[in-house]
Amino acid sequence: MEYAKNILETIGNTPLIKINKLAEEIPALVLAKYETFNPGNSVKDRMALTMIEDAEADGRLQPGGTIIEGTSGNTGMGLALAAIVKGYKCIFVLADKQSKEKCDILRAVGAEVVICPTAVEPEDPRSYYSVSKRLSEETPNSWYVNQYDNPSNAKAHYESTGPEIWKQTEGKITHFVVGVGTGGTISGVGKYLKEQNPNIKVWGIDTYGSVFKKYHETGIFDEKEIYPYVTEGIGEDILPKNVDFSIIDGFTKVTDKDGAVYTQRLAKELSLIHI
Repeated sequence: MEYAKNILETIGNTPLIKINKLAEEIPALVLAKYETFNPGNSVKDRMALTMIEDAEADGRLQPGGTIIEGTSGNTGMGLALAAIVKGYKCIFVLADKQSKEKCDILRAVGAEVVICPTAVEPEDPRSYYSVSKRLSEETPNSWYVNQYDNPSNAKAHYESTGPEIWKQTEGKITHFVVGVGTGGTISGVGKYLKEQNPNIKVWGIDTYGSVFKKYHETGIFDEKEIYPYVTEGIGEDILPKNVDFSIIDGFTKVTDKDGAVYTQRLAKELSLIHI
């Protein structure tokens, strides 16, 4: 019989799907790696599981422990799924711009959710970075994930997402385009693909209000680039260690409006089997 021993064994091996309407004016075959086929509905399931397994292996995460992380929601869901299977508790810290639905579903799967203000500096004790660190220091038998600087994040995509894309495209991929937040996906996948073919272009999608694009182009961390934005999951007001700028060929910025409009278009056209 073919079956998964638990839900974690269904992570990965997601399909590539042709984008039709949204790419009809592009003279190339454009494919989407459909990560919503993961059990937690996002690419973050991959790195969540790898980060937990690596922390278990070296003793940072002990039996019955509490997983603590600042998240925009998707990493939290991946961590929560693994925690359910493995018997851990979870505390997730989210910024107040994240959707109510994300907070509700994290609570529904047993996590404690702490909400912090968005419009504060990363060093501010109220920021979700600072609150996550403080909670990990105050909570016995806890492990602070720190997906931004945790090398297991990029490792997960180097070992799974990148090889999948290379195999599924039969090595014919010429460009890899992805949103950049923690940097794990673009750095892990980008490293693997460039090892197979150095001519592949790796392109990051940044948002207005984030520092990535200017830093990549000038080497300057410009605080004037930082301001609140609505788009969730991409862009940062810090430079995560997982962002390997040497692998990235360039960035394109997206506005909140365009991000929302094209997400809606994608959803509508997907329902017609013409994404």
